Amino acid sequence: MQSVLKSGFCHDEFRPHQKAIIDALMNGEDTLAILPTGAGKSLCYQLPAYLKSGITVVISPLIALMKDQVDQLTHMGLQAAYINSSLDHFEVDEIKAQIQNYK
Repeated sequence: MQSVLKSGFCHDEFRPHQKAIIDALMNGEDTLAILPTGAGKSLCYQLPAYLKSGITVVISPLIALMKDQVDQLTHMGLQAAYINSSLDHFEVDEIKAQIQNYK
C-alpha cells in the first residue's frame, strides 16, 4: 500500500485518518468516512480501488467532483464511471449494463 501511495499518488505518507479508513476498506468492511474539505477523501477510495479487484461504489453529492475523480481514475488506467443528473437515461442504462456485465 505504501509503495502505491508513493508511485501512484505521489504522497510519502497518509494524512490523519486516511490509513484507518483505507485499512477498513481493504478488509472488506462497510465504511462511512466523513472528513472536511482537503482531508484527502479521494485517496481513501481511489487507493483501495486501485489495489482491489471488483467494483468500487462512491456516493457523492458533488457532480463536478464526480467527473474530476472519474477522469483521474481513468487516467490511472482504471475503469470508472459516474451516474448523476447530468446524464440522460440512455447513458445511465449503458453504465448500469457495464456494471452488471463486469467480470
